[in-house]
Amino acid sequence: MILGNVVAIAQTSMKRMLAYSSIGQAGFVIIGLVIGTEAGYASMVFYLLIYLFMNLGAFTCVILFSLRTGTDDINDYAGLYHKDPLLTLSLSLCLLSLGGIPPLAGFFGKLYLFWAGWQAGAYGLVLLGLLTSVVSIYYYIRVIKMMVVKEPQEMSVAIQNYPTIAWKSLGMRPLQVCLVLTVIATSLAGVLSNPVLNIVNSSVIDVPRFEQAALPTQPAIITPISGASSAP
Repeated sequence: MILGNVVAIAQTSMKRMLAYSSIGQAGFVIIGLVIGTEAGYASMVFYLLIYLFMNLGAFTCVILFSLRTGTDDINDYAGLYHKDPLLTLSLSLCLLSLGGIPPLAGFFGKLYLFWAGWQAGAYGLVLLGLLTSVVSIYYYIRVIKMMVVKEPQEMSVAIQNYPTIAWKSLGMRPLQVCLVLTVIATSLAGVLSNPVLNIVNSSVIDVPRFEQAALPTQPAIITPISGASSAP
C-alpha cells in the first residue's frame, strides 16, 4: 500500500501511475487475505470484482486518449473536457471509484474491507489503509483537475490538436463499447453493493472450509475398550 501509492504520486505518465496504483490496490485486497475471516474473504472477493471494472475502465480511457493524441503524459490531459466530455466523465468516474469516493463502487469495496479488518482486530492495517487511501485520492484528483478545471486557453498542445470523435470507426468501437460498459458497471455496483455482497457472502460460505466451520459441534462418541468386561 505504501510503496504503490507513494511512488504513483511522482509519475508523469498515466499508464505508470495506474500501474503503481494497482500495487497499492493489491495492498488493500491483502487486508482481507491476512485477517483470514469469512468477512475478510467475502470483502476481498467483492473488491476484486469491482476493481476489475474500475481498472479496466481507467485503462480503456488511457488507451483511447493515447490512440487519439499519441501521448499518455498527465500534463497533456489539460483541457480534455472541452474536446471530449464523455472520455473526461468516464475517466473521472473510474478514478474517483479507485480512490474510494462515495457513492461509487470503490467506496463500498474499501468500506467492507476496512470494516472486516477492524472487526478482526487488524487496527494497524486498517489505519494504514485509510492513510494510503487519502494519498491515492490526491493523485487521482490531480488528473481530474487537469482535465476539468483548465481554461480553454490553457489547453495542452495535444488537446488543441485533438481529432474529431468518430464512434463509427471500426477499430475504436470495441474500446468505446468496453468503456461504456465498465463505467455503467462501476456506477451500478455502488448502488447495488448490498445485493452483490450478499451473493459473494453466499459463495464464500459454500467453500468447504467455512461449511465445516458453520456446522454445529457433534458430541463425541465413546467406544467401548476392547476386551473389557460388559456390565450385567
